[in-house]
Amino acid sequence: MRVIVSGGGTGGHIYPALALISRLREQGLLDDILYVGTQRGLESRIVPAHHIAFKTLELQGFKRSLSLDNLKTITLFLKSIHQAKKIVTEFKPDIVIGTGGYVSAAIVYAAHKLHVPTMIHEQNSVAGVTNKFLSHFVDKIAITFPEVASAFPKQKVVLTGNPRAQQVAMIKPNDRLLEYGLDPKLPTILIVGGSRGAERINQAFIEAAPAFTNRVYQVLFATGQVHFQTVAKQLRDVHLTNNVKVVPYINDMPMILPDLAAIVGRAGATSLAEITALGIPSILIPSPYVTNNHQVKNANSLVKKHAALMITEDQLTGATLLANTDRLMQDGQMRKQMGQAAKQMGYPDAADRMIAVMQTLIR
Repeated sequence: MRVIVSGGGTGGHIYPALALISRLREQGLLDDILYVGTQRGLESRIVPAHHIAFKTLELQGFKRSLSLDNLKTITLFLKSIHQAKKIVTEFKPDIVIGTGGYVSAAIVYAAHKLHVPTMIHEQNSVAGVTNKFLSHFVDKIAITFPEVASAFPKQKVVLTGNPRAQQVAMIKPNDRLLEYGLDPKLPTILIVGGSRGAERINQAFIEAAPAFTNRVYQVLFATGQVHFQTVAKQLRDVHLTNNVKVVPYINDMPMILPDLAAIVGRAGATSLAEITALGIPSILIPSPYVTNNHQVKNANSLVKKHAALMITEDQLTGATLLANTDRLMQDGQMRKQMGQAAKQMGYPDAADRMIAVMQTLIR
């Protein structure tokens, strides 16, 4: 099949798209693929690195408050519709997929107007502005969290999970902890604030670090590249024992996940897709700096299923981080039950589910 995929702005929109494309390639189902993004977004760097044809549209997102910028947004959107129609007409796709971010609005809407089958994917438990707009025009809406279904036309919704989950579910334990000077046989918890790190999580770790050195479990802490020197300076007078390792960044994060006993981190859609696919117990610290506070809602989806613990950022201190980590890491039965609950929420065949829906639309 010939497919156009569009999603941008954040990795949460890009990585599910790449996982879907990867699975289509593995299944020998792709005749041609085109990714449409923006020049300013992360996708302009990430997508071409995966050897995928890439074209751009010039758009910007709406401001949630009244702003003259929104007039420019409308003008750019109308202009981009014309460009998007040209891209669709020239490429002749069998289907167009949007995975979120304002860039997907123009290309998916243009495809709809040209009577090309369309589908969008919503990764979060709260519907994004772009997907809510597109839901009135697309043929199908794939979702990850059942809670978000009520935001869309009922007859269009299909529960598929996040394609990223299928990509990660196939990774096996591989002793990656050795690369960080840790013992693969000991239970290890990873503490991470996202790819760039998070100052509040870093500060909580610094406060808890002296106590972590006395634990029977191991701690691998990733500060984020931009924060590493600051954190290292603050830990200068703390004697870290061999069970605690501090690094700036975890290269190829998914590869280390199967070797972990638990993880502390944000509640972004991609992260949750990965940990539920593998059944990893977690302590979630949702970012408060996201639209509609959707990470708290994402985290609550796991908490209410007893698949995770949660610390909101206003409750996060060294003491609460240590207490929750001890609670989880000193109770193997709790980790086992939580991991099982997490795995029951995962979708190890998510990409295949999306592909099956795509195939029904283009027959």
